[in-house]
Amino acid sequence: MDTSPLAPRRWWYLMPVVFITYSLAYLDRANYGFAAASGMADDLGITSAMSSLLGALFFLGYFFFQVPGAIYAERRSVKRLIFWSLIAWGGLATLTGMVPNVTLLIAIRFLLGVVEAAVMPAMLIYLCHWFTRQERSRANTLLILGNPVTILWMSVVSGYLIQALDWRWMFIIEGLPAVIWAFVWWRVVDDRPKDAKWLEPAQKARLEAALKAEQAGMKPVKNYAQAFRSPKVILLSMQYFCWSIGVYGFVIWLPSILRQAAQLDIVQAGWLSALPYLAAVLAMLGVSWASDRLQNRKLFVWPPLLIAGLAFLGSYALGSEHFWWSYALLVIAGGCMYAPYGPFFAIVPEILPGNVAGGAMALINSMGALGSFVGSYLVGYLNGVTGSPAASFCFMGGSLLVAVALTLLVRQPQPPTTSPLKPTIRS
Repeated sequence: MDTSPLAPRRWWYLMPVVFITYSLAYLDRANYGFAAASGMADDLGITSAMSSLLGALFFLGYFFFQVPGAIYAERRSVKRLIFWSLIAWGGLATLTGMVPNVTLLIAIRFLLGVVEAAVMPAMLIYLCHWFTRQERSRANTLLILGNPVTILWMSVVSGYLIQALDWRWMFIIEGLPAVIWAFVWWRVVDDRPKDAKWLEPAQKARLEAALKAEQAGMKPVKNYAQAFRSPKVILLSMQYFCWSIGVYGFVIWLPSILRQAAQLDIVQAGWLSALPYLAAVLAMLGVSWASDRLQNRKLFVWPPLLIAGLAFLGSYALGSEHFWWSYALLVIAGGCMYAPYGPFFAIVPEILPGNVAGGAMALINSMGALGSFVGSYLVGYLNGVTGSPAASFCFMGGSLLVAVALTLLVRQPQPPTTSPLKPTIRS
């Protein structure tokens, strides 16, 4: 039996491209929070209520086009879908810096959500085509690391760009790389192992055989309708909705919360906004490694979310009078909210066969987008109405605790005890 690593070149050939692509998508959706905290509202005459809606509007477009995008990616081509998405979202992000009025900004924020909707499910489908069950939590994590890593450096760079230029130039400078990267993506990526010229024929055959063997023991699911009615899929969708309320309420409004609580300038707020995402990177790497090693997903999803929820409530209890202690709890909350992404998205391909897993992941992610809309809007609204982040901390913390309860209700599939094609991984 061949016990050599299973096409180890995949890790350093594909994962950097996947990581950068998702990073660019996240850059162009998350930098709105910095513009909102630094003069855009005054320039365009945006009220606090309208600002909350604009911060959340992206996720409304994102919600409606998840499943159609995933179906296209599964049945046609991830490569082609992401190529055109990169060009479209990079162009729209750049145009955000040129808007003359709030009406056009509303249209662009919605369309940006539409063209980015397919990115996450398409990427998860792509990784299922290239990585086995034993590798998938780490592969998912390396993809989703594009989220906190991007915000980590964007929080600092965006602050300096706004200070040196203004919020318009921030959008223009940070939008153009996606358009350029589209052509790198098209050049490097192949949809499936059989298309890859950079793998030896024997490596392709072993990898395809390992992926096919995983599907052999799956209970058949004939169509998407049957998959969407699965109690596990429904529970995971509800869980991700609640989880995303906390994540995106935090992501979009953290710079504004910090500026308001400690009277910081935008560069100082940028540096402080970056630290939770450094904690997130470290937590995600550790949790994904442990999840793949133990082949246990739930055990590495609910405990971090529980800690994050309690940290939000603790930050609320301390208040702005104890700013640095409250901020330390926000760092913990940010790190723990991100930690379970890899194991969470490894669950679906383990409970559903390949013909419907992509659509199910898109449905779950679309419910996450709806939760993101709710979180982005209500956190901004509560901050504006109450004049402090206290109510929004309670809201985000409570949502995460509900997500914990829903996670515990999901019955976890048993990992296979033996696998003749189980690879030795070098990550």
